[in-house]
Amino acid sequence: MLDTLLEWDQWLFHLINYDWHNGFLDQMMPLWREKKVWIPLYILLAGFVFYRFRWKGLYFVLAAVLTIAIADPVSSQLIKKNFQRERPCRAAHLDKEVKLLVPCGGGYSFTSSHATNHFALGAFLFLTVGRLIGRWRWLFLLWAASIAFGQVYVGVHYPLDVTVGGLVGFLIGWLIYRLYSSIPSIRIPEFTDQPPPQPAV
Repeated sequence: MLDTLLEWDQWLFHLINYDWHNGFLDQMMPLWREKKVWIPLYILLAGFVFYRFRWKGLYFVLAAVLTIAIADPVSSQLIKKNFQRERPCRAAHLDKEVKLLVPCGGGYSFTSSHATNHFALGAFLFLTVGRLIGRWRWLFLLWAASIAFGQVYVGVHYPLDVTVGGLVGFLIGWLIYRLYSSIPSIRIPEFTDQPPPQPAV
């Protein structure tokens, strides 16, 4: 069964990385999956939270940072070093079939840290800030999914790497949300499903 799964994984990788290539995505995806591109968005979001919720905004930003601080080593240290799956751009049997648009990178492939980190943050934002924007909250997860897709498109990860990485990241984001929402003194009520603390009588 594992062999069949890996065969499907390689087939889907070839479909995304080779068959679906076009000039527009070839230019966009290397930038889209670049971490530095999104720094202005993070600053804007942090500024909005600070402006609207004052000191509680600081705890929210710290919770978001904690989400990434946990997600990244879980993927890059715990999972990758135990599975040691070779990246498609380094696999000898795929060498001539990979359209590599960015440097291959020196780490292992499973799981994708890009997918884990962005789904962790996307899930945390989906469950918190997303409460203020209604149906638009799904954009946080779509954003994470598009970056995960980009990792396959540029040739540095298999679909299975980003799928499992995304699931691990979502779980971490949900766990941090549960922790954040369970502490009345720091949580922003509008960002949780918990009622605001009642003043002492």
